Amino acid sequence: MFALQFHQFGGPEVLQVGSADTPHPGAGEIRVRVRAGGVSPVDLGLRSGTTPMSTRLSLPHIPGIDAAGVVDVVAPGVTGVAAGDEVFGTVNVARLGGAHAEFAVLRLWTHKPAAMPWTQAGAAGSSIETATRALDLLDLREGMTIVIDGAAGGVGSAAVQLAAARGAHVIGTGRSDNHAFITELGATPTTYGLGLPHRIAALGVTKVDRALDIAGAGSLPELIEITGAPAKVVTLADFNAAQHSVRISTGQLGGEPDGRHGLAEAAALFVEGRFRMPIEAMFSLDQAAAAHTAAGEGSRRGKIALMVSGDRAGT
Repeated sequence: MFALQFHQFGGPEVLQVGSADTPHPGAGEIRVRVRAGGVSPVDLGLRSGTTPMSTRLSLPHIPGIDAAGVVDVVAPGVTGVAAGDEVFGTVNVARLGGAHAEFAVLRLWTHKPAAMPWTQAGAAGSSIETATRALDLLDLREGMTIVIDGAAGGVGSAAVQLAAARGAHVIGTGRSDNHAFITELGATPTTYGLGLPHRIAALGVTKVDRALDIAGAGSLPELIEITGAPAKVVTLADFNAAQHSVRISTGQLGGEPDGRHGLAEAAALFVEGRFRMPIEAMFSLDQAAAAHTAAGEGSRRGKIALMVSGDRAGT
């Protein structure tokens, strides 16, 4: 099959499309012919070699956690899905990639709504799973108020919509030029950074029940102040969490229950017009270096998508 891969660590320029062995699904997995995928922060860290997880890679490595495509092979014992079905989801995260190729093996998936664009479906899986897992850990319920620090990116935009669907009042932080976008997602926007308790009080909010830190920008002390207790805060990105007695969620890599049920919930919400995976930019597989560059340029609105064409088969 053809696949995006890198043979050495480095900048986006190390990415190239070449030949690779076609993967085969194991127990509990399916294989898809990939139509689209998404570029996540983990892809950038693994490619650059700047994350400790990079030491676990065997080079060349095929990046990509998220993918959407048409089911090609279903492993024995897997039910509820058949060859020819359109699905979206994620690879086995422990493999640290494999989605940006002609074929990919998915560990978590759900059926893609017919009207959902391939770009949205391809980029959505890990953002939805991560957001769902975090909201579950926070035991977010109807009537609660939650602050989501870093509401405009891939995970943040998913978390805002999923939290709102649970009946929560959502306050989302972001740059001022992202406030209209955050409002469209279903949250009350405010600016991130120091002074957050004062800005939230200025919104007329007197009680915040939960807080989710996605930005990892050092806001944990203020989020604890806002909610009243470290146990009411979860972070996805601040690795100093233990110093503040705050839980950091690392998902499957940390032995936590996954948020796979969120995929089907998000698909149903999409059909109802209550969920979308915002796509800031779309690139072809041959433009993967530009996609990685764009994904690393800081504040985004949603995700960067990669279209994987099936017309290259045999190259």
